[in-house]
Order: sequence, then C-alpha cells, then structure tokens
Amino acid sequence: MFRPRIGLEIHIRLLTSSKVFCPCPVRYGDEPNSLVCPVCLGYPGSLPVLNGEALRMACLLAHALNCSIAPDLRFDRKHYFYPDMPKNYQITQVSAPLGRDGSLELETGGGKTVSIRQLHLEEDAGKMIHRGNRTLLDYNRAGSPLVEIVTAPELETGEEAELLLRSLRRIVRYLGVCDGNMEEGSMRCDANVSMSPRGVEHSPGAEAPSGDPPGRKVEIKNLNSSRFVRLALDYETSRQREILRRGGRVAGETRLWNEAAGVTEAMRDKGESSDYRNVPETDLPPFPLDPEYLEGVKRQLVELPSPRKRRLVRDYGLSGDAADFLTEEKDVADFFERAAALGADPRTAASWLRSEVRRILNRENLSLGESPLTEKRLVELLGLVREGGIGGGIARKTLEEVFRTGRDPAEIVRERGWEPITRRDALLPVVEKILAAHPKAARELREGKDRALDFLTGMALKETAGRADPGLVKALISDVLKEGRG
Repeated sequence: MFRPRIGLEIHIRLLTSSKVFCPCPVRYGDEPNSLVCPVCLGYPGSLPVLNGEALRMACLLAHALNCSIAPDLRFDRKHYFYPDMPKNYQITQVSAPLGRDGSLELETGGGKTVSIRQLHLEEDAGKMIHRGNRTLLDYNRAGSPLVEIVTAPELETGEEAELLLRSLRRIVRYLGVCDGNMEEGSMRCDANVSMSPRGVEHSPGAEAPSGDPPGRKVEIKNLNSSRFVRLALDYETSRQREILRRGGRVAGETRLWNEAAGVTEAMRDKGESSDYRNVPETDLPPFPLDPEYLEGVKRQLVELPSPRKRRLVRDYGLSGDAADFLTEEKDVADFFERAAALGADPRTAASWLRSEVRRILNRENLSLGESPLTEKRLVELLGLVREGGIGGGIARKTLEEVFRTGRDPAEIVRERGWEPITRRDALLPVVEKILAAHPKAARELREGKDRALDFLTGMALKETAGRADPGLVKALISDVLKEGRG
C-alpha cells in the first residue's frame, strides 16, 4: 500500500493598484501590452522600486497564516529563459522568504491543519498565447505582485487539496488582499505529489529507501480551479499507485492537466532549483523590517472565516451549514450580524439569506453589497412575517419588489394592498367557494383525514393571492363543516 504525499505551491495575485516594482496599473482584460513601462519590460538602466502596499498585503497574509516573519527583507534573481519574462530573470525571494513555518486550518476538513513552509513576495511573468504555430506575448501581467505560498507535503487526497484552496480563498478575500478569481489567474496552483510506502517517511523528490518501490516527485502545473486540483491529484495518485504496484518507477517530471481527457500528461523532465542560478537582487538591497511596522500590520487583521464560523454557531445557535454559508463571503457575514443586532431572529435571517435572498442575487448576478436590500429592510420584512402582517408567499413577493424598486417592505405591502385578510365576513365566502369546488377533500376531512385540511387551506390562500390568514381559514373550514354546509 502506498500513501500519497501532496504539497501545493499557490500563487496569490495581490489587489494593489500598481505593479510590485513599477507604477504600471494592474488590471485584467486591457488591450495587450498597454500596461507596460521600461521597468517591467526589463530595459537596460531601469531600476525597480518596491510597492509598499504589496509589502503590507504580503505581511498581513503572513500574519493570518501564522508565519514567522523574517527580520530583514531580501530579494533574489531567479534566472530562466522563457519569453514571458522580458528580463530573463524574476525578482523573487529564495534565500530569505518573508514568512516561514505557518499553518492553515482546513475549514471543513475535520479540523486538519496543514503546515506552511514558506510565503514569499515576487513578481508575475507575462502571458503566452498560443495560436497554431505562433506564440503571442502579452506583458500586461509581467511585474504584477504575487505572494507564493508553499505548503508542506501533508495532504493525502485531492479533496483535501481542494479544501485547502477554498479555505485560503476565503482568507485572502476576507483580508482584501486578493479577489480569489482563479479563472482570471488571481489564484494559481501547482501541485507536487509523490508516493511513499505506508509507514515509511521520505522527502518528496528523493528516492524511496532501499528495497522499497521508488516514488519520485511529480509536479502538475497551472491548475486554475480548485475542482481541477482535486481531479488532477486524484488521477495522478491513482496513476502513480498503479505504476508502483506493477513494480515500475515513477519518473520525476512536470505534467499538465488535460481537462477534456480527464488525465495528466507529461510536459517535461523535472528540473532542479539549481538550474535557476539564483543570486541576490543587487538593485533592491536588503533592509530590516521595523517591528513596529509589522505590529501595525498585524492590528489590521480581521476575524478570519474559521473562528468566525465557530462563533456564529456558538453565539447565534446556527447550524454548521448555515454558518458555513454565511462566512463564505465577509460582506454576507457582516450583513447577517448587523441584521441580528437590529433585532432579526438569527436563524430566520440566516435561512432567508441562504434561500430567497441568494436566489435573487444569483439570478440578477449581484453581490449583496450591490443590491438594494439593506439590513434594515430585511429586519422590517421578517418583522412583518413574525407579527402576522404578511404570510410567506406575500413576503417573497415583497422581497422581489424590494430588489426591483429599492423601496421599503412596509411601504410596498401597503401600496400593493397586500395586507392580510383577517375578517371572518371577508373570508367566509372564500371558504364556502373552496369547499364547494373540492367536495372530495371536504369529505375526507369529515372522515378525519387531516391532510385534506392543509390542501383546502392552501386553495384558500391561492384564491386570495396569499393574503388570507391561514389560522382563520382553518377555523372557518371547521365551522362550516360542523354546520353541515360544506
């Protein structure tokens, strides 16, 4: 039996307005090669200047991931000769990463915590666009600020890797350092996987101990969704396990995920880090990180998703699923807590946010912050339902009108004439009409079949467009049947 050992290398593109070493804007979707300058194009004589906001965001993320932060900030040149990096080297951190020895809890992974080996700040490469036998180059992305996070090889399944990416995505969005859009390249992942015999430990990339089947490290490059990470790793671990089961050797190589075929495919032999000829970056001399500066950044931390989820369950009596939904996005969790502070029943508010509100937001392609629904309007709507001012059907119609018009629920209900019908003399003709139209249900109710009462009540609510008081309708049905008029 063989045990997978999986480590991830995750690139996080920081939400700065300019690139990490030059003033060029950072934007997605602009005309190719329109966001460039001599620095990010590597012109002779141009000098990099560190973006202070990128450093702040990197330090904030390092704090959130429980990393020890280096006392000095140092950069290195990582040399490689690919056309998407016009300088032919990348400014990164090899000898002294910004953060080391951190940890990340998998939010829905049974409490498992994964070690973070290092976190470092670097610049992104440009983009190669392959069209037939031609390759086009877009340098807009070159020089964009990245944080690379390297985990220890402590994951064992594709599902765990997917959970880690989802947990990290929540964290970076909570902190406001990245939008987490993997489809736009804001988060990218390379996965390293090797196989060890059960009960035998060895480092990924090294041969297994003598007498054991060898398990070399395989890297899967450029995975752009958490789902593809899971699928690629599940396939790759099965592939390696089968090779070793037959007595073969797993080649150390770089592979790509073929989404259409559902397989990983060989790309190239795995090179060693020494191929990059790393040297200190002479244009960015080392400098100490002021402890007061780091402490000031640490004070900017917000309550992160995992502890917030536990608190919502504890303080508001929510289910784990409800708290998980609410903490997926910080603005939704903030909205919920502000609504609860204004008097909304927490469980009812969470239920409406998970169901009706989410349905409309998805349909209209809106975020909660972009919508006309405010905490006050949700509290007012739920109060109308709680106090018997409207039923559930009218409440859903009212919510639709809030989104359409941006008006308050009470005003909508009053102007639309959606107040409940609570007078006996107004509902009695409706009940008599329903009983006459459904004699079979009336007969079943007289025979003691209580389900018929729910059916008849529903028909009355339908007849009154949801305005009838359900309790009064049921009482009237019983009275009419007792009098022998139904």
